[in-house]
Amino acid sequence: MIEMHSVVAGYGGGDVLQGLDLSVRPGTITCIVGPNGAGKSTVLRAISGQIHPREGEIRLAGAAIHGHSPAAVISAGIVQVPQHNGLFADLTVRDNMLLGGYLIRRDKARLRRRIAELEEVFPIVRERADEKAANLSGGQRRIVEFARALVLEPRMVLLDEPTLGLDPKASALVFDSTRMMRDLGTTVLMVEQNVRFGLRLASHGVVMERGRVLLADSSEALLARPDMAAMFFGSSAPPADPAEPEPEPGSGTGPGTDPQREDAHL
Repeated sequence: MIEMHSVVAGYGGGDVLQGLDLSVRPGTITCIVGPNGAGKSTVLRAISGQIHPREGEIRLAGAAIHGHSPAAVISAGIVQVPQHNGLFADLTVRDNMLLGGYLIRRDKARLRRRIAELEEVFPIVRERADEKAANLSGGQRRIVEFARALVLEPRMVLLDEPTLGLDPKASALVFDSTRMMRDLGTTVLMVEQNVRFGLRLASHGVVMERGRVLLADSSEALLARPDMAAMFFGSSAPPADPAEPEPEPGSGTGPGTDPQREDAHL
């Protein structure tokens, strides 16, 4: 689906991504984790066209998209849900959904049909259609953001820290809604600071450090690694927490990854 090869990118002349190699399989949920400053969100910005790589290439299903504008990347089938304030607070939920279909606005029948489909998957879109987005809770806003991202039937959705600032109940909504996106056939690439949450939600995980991929494997395998426990959970492996969602059975295990390698592929 997405292939990033030797990508060097950053801001204002400073390179955050240092020759990054990354591969995301179609039909999966892949979660990028790592310390602050590792370059996780920069990966999403490079894919979505918000920044352009200085070196390297980014390909979607074999077609080069590096250097493309955000509008061109959306047209190619990739939509990003921003980290903050993704909805227009003074507009209704319905109007926010209509804006998600701006590129197909002239095909009104198609746009109405698609929003009706999403109302079945995410009932809050229908139930709160006439309310301003500002009146929704944090979790409800996130669900509307997810639904709006799907209006154009993208091949991939990028999520930048979707649980940021949310309480456990709202985070559970995010968990279920992300799985729904995957079940609808959309590939999901997400960045998440809550490592345990993100890897239990995802089928595949990527650990970044200093602008490169340090580890890549199935989420289940990463959660079981002693070095992951040391990095993110303390000195011992994290016990199963019945209050937190568990990975789906059969999420698979990927090939082992040498912890000494800085670049690895899923």
